[in-house]
Amino acid sequence: RLRRIEGQARGIHRMIEEDTYCIDILTQISAITSALENVALGLLDDHLKHCVAGAIQHDGTEAEVKLKEASDAIARLVKS
Repeated sequence: RLRRIEGQARGIHRMIEEDTYCIDILTQISAITSALENVALGLLDDHLKHCVAGAIQHDGTEAEVKLKEASDAIARLVKS
């Protein structure tokens, strides 16, 4: 996924340099934004399944920290 996003970002850079129609550039920006959101959601899901769940099983104090981290990350994702 990240290599595809990297390629899309290079494509947007090239489009800007070539003075491509603004709406076409905005369409590509929308696509890359969506792709990044999907990566973020996947990372969050992995964090919840592994880091948070593991902390809950082993140490209550650490679980609180991991839950707070996840909550903060969700808040940032919702804002963007």
